[in-house]
Amino acid sequence: MPTVHTDKKYEEDLRKLREDILYMGGLVEDQIQKAVKSLVDRESQLAEIIIERDHEVNRLDVDIDDLCIRLLALHQPAGRDLRFITTGLKITTDLERAGDMAVNICERALELNQEPQLKPYIDIPRMARVAERMIRESLDAFVREDTGLALKVCKDDEEVDQLNSQIFREVITYMIGDPLTINRAMKLASISKYLERIADHATNIAEMVVFMVKGKSIRHMKDLPPSV
Repeated sequence: MPTVHTDKKYEEDLRKLREDILYMGGLVEDQIQKAVKSLVDRESQLAEIIIERDHEVNRLDVDIDDLCIRLLALHQPAGRDLRFITTGLKITTDLERAGDMAVNICERALELNQEPQLKPYIDIPRMARVAERMIRESLDAFVREDTGLALKVCKDDEEVDQLNSQIFREVITYMIGDPLTINRAMKLASISKYLERIADHATNIAEMVVFMVKGKSIRHMKDLPPSV
């Protein structure tokens, strides 16, 4: 938790910052889940709703940035509070980009829903569930300052990478077998890549949590440590 400060308004703003980041994360998680649902259930109207709702994610990104800058300018925080606020600034960027990936999934779903389904959607929903969980757990780690949970999120990225590679191999097989499938196969590969990028954004958040709590960077490490 951030350090105690005598200014009541400051404490209220810190609490609001934490709540707003969690709300934004929950909204992005819901965007991802419904984006994939619009593909799997061929619900084009749902895809259009999710695309339209992206403006709320963008608004939260701006509002949270404004709050962070105000906290920094007015209170000149130090120590843990400073790390908490500056990490919050960075987290919203990753959440906003993850939201953009959900919009991209919806755009591909709208296109794919107009054509016969190429293959059963099994691995893509599985990828989405892992990516959603990674977003949720990275934010839980941020609020609780839980480096163990943050490390778990980083390690879970490997599962998403493996599923992405597996889907890519499958769609290549379809394209080689029948050139008429190329357009649909490439769109499925794109959706898989969008989910892989969402997991990367969750990993970025988790890595920032480790730095916030321990002052130690684990970015670009070939092998993650068992603990920090």
